[in-house]
Amino acid sequence: MNLVIHTDGGARGNPGPAAIGVVIQNADASKKNSEHTIAEFGKRIGETTNNVAEYTAVIEALMYLTNSPRQKGTPAGKLVIHFFLDSTLVVNQLNGLFRVKEPHLRELLIRVRMLEGEVGGVITYEAVPREKNTRADYFVNCALDES
Repeated sequence: MNLVIHTDGGARGNPGPAAIGVVIQNADASKKNSEHTIAEFGKRIGETTNNVAEYTAVIEALMYLTNSPRQKGTPAGKLVIHFFLDSTLVVNQLNGLFRVKEPHLRELLIRVRMLEGEVGGVITYEAVPREKNTRADYFVNCALDES
């Protein structure tokens, strides 16, 4: 199974009220004539920074997968997950290209690594322009706009 996951995190102010957006899609759906979108959601995460929100979005997507019966039945060797984020910093940290200097971000990176192990398969992270991450951004803004 091939999954495409778009995540976004944002804070109004930095730090400020923050939220995440996640869109999980089955990249094989067109081949199997099945549902393309598996899940999409936004969630407020309190007061924090943009970088924490970006990491939290990845964590929430991985947590969704660990609890999803659809993915649990897929052998780890058959699962390929492509994450797309519009945060170059977080992508470079997740890919090991940049050091994570801040202790609170290092803790989030460790959490991502633990969840990656639970999910299994091959997981990649790629930075995309904001214009290619509009659906995840939409869920961030919807969550922030809720009163």
